[in-house]
Amino acid sequence: MGEKRQRMIALNTFFFLGLLATFPAGCFSDVIQPSLMNKKSTHPTGSNRFGSSVVFPVQGNVYPLGYYFVNLNIGHPPKQYDLDIDTGSDLTWVQCDAPCTGCTKPRDRLYKPSNNVVSCGDPACAAMHWLGNSHCKDPKEQCDYEVTYADQGSSLGVLVKDYFPLRFTNGSIIGPRLAFGCGYDQKYNGPHSPPSTAGVLGLGNGKANIVSQLNAIGLTRNVVGHCLSGRGGGFLFFGDDLVPSSGVVWTPISRNSAENHYSSGPAELLFGGKSTGVKGLLVVFDSGSSYTYFNSQAYQATVNLIKKELNGKPLKDAAEDKSLSICWKGKKPFKSVGDVKNYFKPLVLSFTNAKNVQLNLPPEAYLIVTKFGNACLGILNGAEIGLGNLNIIGDISLQDRMVIYDNEKQQIGWTPANCDRLPNLPQPIMLS
Repeated sequence: MGEKRQRMIALNTFFFLGLLATFPAGCFSDVIQPSLMNKKSTHPTGSNRFGSSVVFPVQGNVYPLGYYFVNLNIGHPPKQYDLDIDTGSDLTWVQCDAPCTGCTKPRDRLYKPSNNVVSCGDPACAAMHWLGNSHCKDPKEQCDYEVTYADQGSSLGVLVKDYFPLRFTNGSIIGPRLAFGCGYDQKYNGPHSPPSTAGVLGLGNGKANIVSQLNAIGLTRNVVGHCLSGRGGGFLFFGDDLVPSSGVVWTPISRNSAENHYSSGPAELLFGGKSTGVKGLLVVFDSGSSYTYFNSQAYQATVNLIKKELNGKPLKDAAEDKSLSICWKGKKPFKSVGDVKNYFKPLVLSFTNAKNVQLNLPPEAYLIVTKFGNACLGILNGAEIGLGNLNIIGDISLQDRMVIYDNEKQQIGWTPANCDRLPNLPQPIMLS
């Protein structure tokens, strides 16, 4: 994690990339509580059920920070927490003052539970331990969780429920009580420093995530979207108000009972408009990964074709730059990808389970320019971190397009977008 973070999709304790199952609808959320921002909330009715969305400004970048994050208010009175946006995992958690081991925030920035721990007898706990791996012996015991990531980082903690004051696009402010993890033991085993965020906003394709909980109580459609700017920042949204009515390329989500990530394989890899011969790629969209990862076959094919294409061009290996595995230098330092992109050809993932559906990866979607002025390949070998045959589309390849994860229609969509401009939101409705 951290700079040049290589954290990928979350794993549960027993199944690789299998974090949390499909939970019974509504088991995580209580009824809507009074607003926590000194304004009264409204209840969803037949006329406004699923009628609105929530939009958050995003901060961060692929390089040099290595992640994108949002600020969420939690608790009563509300306290702000910066959370790493992760569509590759399902559980949201924050660093917890319980006390806390491996926490990166000062104590006054940690979440403090207050008689709101979820018990083993709560349906939320039973749903979390769907594989029968619960260690609960008494229904009155606290409901523990443990989530491990592909770089072997992990969070251990307890499930809690608290208020999430949210401002919706229809102007209303509502504070539903939602379940999330209070992490009191974090481990970071990667070569880089952990991200400085207070926790992870898990938005994977399952029922434990915050959007699924909002959907279960009728506040939003079960749709997540993000628009990450290549210049840093962007926006994130829950619900479907911001989804364009046209111009979006859609592909079905491939589901597996042990997986809650967004997979849309199989796909064929093209380079410069021509087939590489690499087909049947299982593709996963993961905003929790800074970079894109190909399996060994696709990675080697990509590297070989790029190096062949660069023959005779004024680029040389920059082995001294350890920012990423493969870097090149020019006659003078590059200031941006725009200075070097003409030397590279576009990559394309052509999805074979949907007609004429392609994800275009121009050089801007797989190159970074480092602080040394070199151009580095932002596609890495997934086999080196144990991803096996999976191919991960990370932030570097998701930039400057709106990406939509529609859990209701079970499809993923994308379209070019200006992610630098936050959508206009109405002013909150003042209720008497």
